[in-house]
Amino acid sequence: MYGASATSPYYGTVPAPEPEPAERGLKEACGVFGIYAPGQPVSQMTYLGLFALQHRGQEAAGMAVSDGSSIMVVKEQGLVANAFDDRTLAALTGNVAIGHTRYSTTGSSTWRNAQPVYRSVGLTPDTTVEFALGHNGNLVNTGALAEEAGMLPGTVSSDSDLVAELLAAEVGQHAGDTSDGRELERALMKVLPRLEGAFSFVLLGEGNVIGVRDPHGFRPLCLGRLDQGWVLASETPALDIIGAHFVRELDPGEMVIIDATGYRSERPFVDPPEPALCLFEFVYFARPDSRLYGRNVHQARVHMGEQLAQQAPVEADMVMGVPESGVPAAEGFARVSGIPFGQGLVKNRYIGRSFIAPSQEMRDQAVRMKLNPLRENIEGKRLVVVDDSIVRGTTQRQLVKMLRASGVKEIHLRITSPPIKWPCFYGIDTGDKGELIANSLTVDEIRDYVGADSLAYLNLDRLKESTGATGAGFCTACFTGSYPVEVPVDLRKDVLEHNSMPPGELERTLREPTLPNLG
Repeated sequence: MYGASATSPYYGTVPAPEPEPAERGLKEACGVFGIYAPGQPVSQMTYLGLFALQHRGQEAAGMAVSDGSSIMVVKEQGLVANAFDDRTLAALTGNVAIGHTRYSTTGSSTWRNAQPVYRSVGLTPDTTVEFALGHNGNLVNTGALAEEAGMLPGTVSSDSDLVAELLAAEVGQHAGDTSDGRELERALMKVLPRLEGAFSFVLLGEGNVIGVRDPHGFRPLCLGRLDQGWVLASETPALDIIGAHFVRELDPGEMVIIDATGYRSERPFVDPPEPALCLFEFVYFARPDSRLYGRNVHQARVHMGEQLAQQAPVEADMVMGVPESGVPAAEGFARVSGIPFGQGLVKNRYIGRSFIAPSQEMRDQAVRMKLNPLRENIEGKRLVVVDDSIVRGTTQRQLVKMLRASGVKEIHLRITSPPIKWPCFYGIDTGDKGELIANSLTVDEIRDYVGADSLAYLNLDRLKESTGATGAGFCTACFTGSYPVEVPVDLRKDVLEHNSMPPGELERTLREPTLPNLG
């Protein structure tokens, strides 16, 4: 670890690249947290908030803290517990802070791309404007913005880094002016309308915290109240863990500024479009104790199972869920169908949503590393197995094989979302179109590939109805191919790090998908 200075405000080490994960499934959107609480231990409170958001990203964690005169940033690759300890937190004193848990969508998984991102801009020889930024989501016009700004290749390596650079450049336009503390706010009003895609931002100035949600509201962001302060967070459990009271969700296209005067709202976007919260937040990403659109996520998942039982009934002896998000849906399926609910799998709680397997043999056993069957509960039975989604089919194929080896008589797979046929460009790493099994195979072909006796997906209308917020507005692009924000044909994760694909290559990939590793 190394200390901070005006030009290097970071604590952290730069570890070696990690091995490839055992399997690629859906990866979560990042988690962001912000707090304004004078006189409170904001670094420790941010640490707790990040723990509540750990499920949204396990590649890196970081926080930035301000004491009113300078900003200190700490970030590390790995989990929240790897990034901070008592000694580190004790050194982070201040009244305001932001935090971030990351997985990568634009920009590779490296220490450089960990967040928060920091910038320092000199206005006068004696006046410097500092800020830090945390980002949940993914921009779709990153390459165009970098080109418009005249940035050389390698200047920035992620869309979040690019936004920070654009803000710094806007602040720098007023070099020579005396600071009034609102430079970052004014820069945001200029830069935000130029951004396209998904973004929920938390930004830290020297004496304030700012939260921003993109005009579609792809990613969640909520506001909470402390006895002596305010909190911003991706999900409501991060408020609960520090004793903050939920106030409301930020509206799509809203910017909230929190400082000594309280909080106030601005609208940087002219004529914002219809809201389009990612529907997969309800299906999988959000914690079950979160609230989205004013609805409890756990109850929504129970309703998904109820809808599945009505849509695709089957005769069976037991209903079981694939931990974690499949369990409440299995409870709902059992309630409506009358088939007993039971536990058929034990999850290894020490393995997160992604983990490292050093050999191909271990990668082939990826499911058993996370889950182990309760043979006594399932042997000889006809099972309804409820899961949240099928991406490549690898997980479900291994799961079915494992259950059959445990003596299960029949396996009826029920999925609480429609088939995923299209990649997400708004903050979820679904992979290319060719990696999505439902893009190339029919439901019956997928059933045969995974080895189930039957397979049914919840249809889109029933899924929306399950949320209890049918008229609130959702993004369903991964199911329908209808993208609320136009996506450049050459968009890809490393757009800022490497040269572009040869002309037409990505377009051919999207037009002529192939399904790898089905043998």
